[in-house]
Amino acid sequence: MPEVEASEDRERPLRSPAFRWYFAGRSISMAGSFMSPVALAFGVLELTDNASWLSAVISASFVPMVATMLLGGGIADRYRRDTVLRLTSLGAGLTQACVAVLLLTHQHPALLLPFAAVNGVLQGLTTPALRGIVSNLAVGRGLQQASSLLASAGNTARIVGPTTAGLLTASVGGGWAIAADAASFLLAAAMFARISLPDLPPRAVGAPTMRTEMREGWAYFRSQTWIWTVTLAFAVFNATNMGFWQILGPTIANDTIGAAGWGLVLSARGVGALLASVVLVKVALMRRPMVPALSAMALATAPLILLGTGANTFWLAAASLLGGVVAEFFTVVWETVNYTHIPERLLSRVGAHDEFWSSASLPIGQLSAPPLAAAFGTTAVAVAGGGTAAAAMLLASLVPSLRRIEIHRTPDPADGQSRAEQQTTPT
Repeated sequence: MPEVEASEDRERPLRSPAFRWYFAGRSISMAGSFMSPVALAFGVLELTDNASWLSAVISASFVPMVATMLLGGGIADRYRRDTVLRLTSLGAGLTQACVAVLLLTHQHPALLLPFAAVNGVLQGLTTPALRGIVSNLAVGRGLQQASSLLASAGNTARIVGPTTAGLLTASVGGGWAIAADAASFLLAAAMFARISLPDLPPRAVGAPTMRTEMREGWAYFRSQTWIWTVTLAFAVFNATNMGFWQILGPTIANDTIGAAGWGLVLSARGVGALLASVVLVKVALMRRPMVPALSAMALATAPLILLGTGANTFWLAAASLLGGVVAEFFTVVWETVNYTHIPERLLSRVGAHDEFWSSASLPIGQLSAPPLAAAFGTTAVAVAGGGTAAAAMLLASLVPSLRRIEIHRTPDPADGQSRAEQQTTPT
């Protein structure tokens, strides 16, 4: 089993067997994960032709994921992240296999709910560990290379996964695409088992408890206006844009462009993200990037607005491609700002709060989309949802602390804080 190498070796991550195993496992699991939403959506609609059941199944997974994310942040800072990832990947593979069997045997969708919930818990425990393990496998210049490699793999999966799922669903049914996702998790678990991070030092008597450490993360999060403002903006965005898109999109597509067309639209977003990631590897970010990043995210609402107005596959795909470009740009900016301004020892816990509070509103959008569409029509709901989400991004860009955020300074390893944090006060 590959041990994690010395720091000088981890500056070239592709030379590290541990990173190569992680990269392979993560790439495979992402490919399956990007197949799952298309396959699950059309698999449920095939069983029921009912958008309410679709929103129930998706929410049954998402609510437990959000509920366990803060706990996942505490676990990721206290236990070996490779162990966490192999156990959660194994569990996700088994639960997805059960979902595949239920879809292939045309069982009642209510039977999907408990497996969706377990899978959501596993995702909630996985997400914080994924945010931290790269720093265990790469250092210095290797961090940028590792992040770029993983981003490229993720964006490639975003392109290939939905299209493959759409074709499989249209030809043999969504159950087989979910089965492929289950296999990807099991393969990833086997590859993560080839990684061996160093054991954590024994905790001293009187050391802070997990509860105390989680409180510390919350205290830092709420004290930083620039963090929670963006989190709040994305809470609105996720409820009114992503929540509506995930439910209304497959429902409308099922009657118009079909599963294959919907997969193409989702894959176009991956193309845009991949193009942006390639450019951003070569082009340096501006010194104060948050206003451009948030303003650009307002354009990510275009696909939902066009969906509501009855646009065809071409225009939906074009808008989705644009959405992928601006979302990737924002992601790179936000991650860079976080690494620059948040102390390293708090990254997982603060990141868990960011994920939790920005995502907690998503089920509201998912569950409210069907009744709102029935009451006001899909066009009104989609256009209003997209407009509200765009306004949230633009309003956040007016916050003074976000306008002052800079990323040109480098971390100070002496105390785990960044020089930017010491020399500027974005709060």
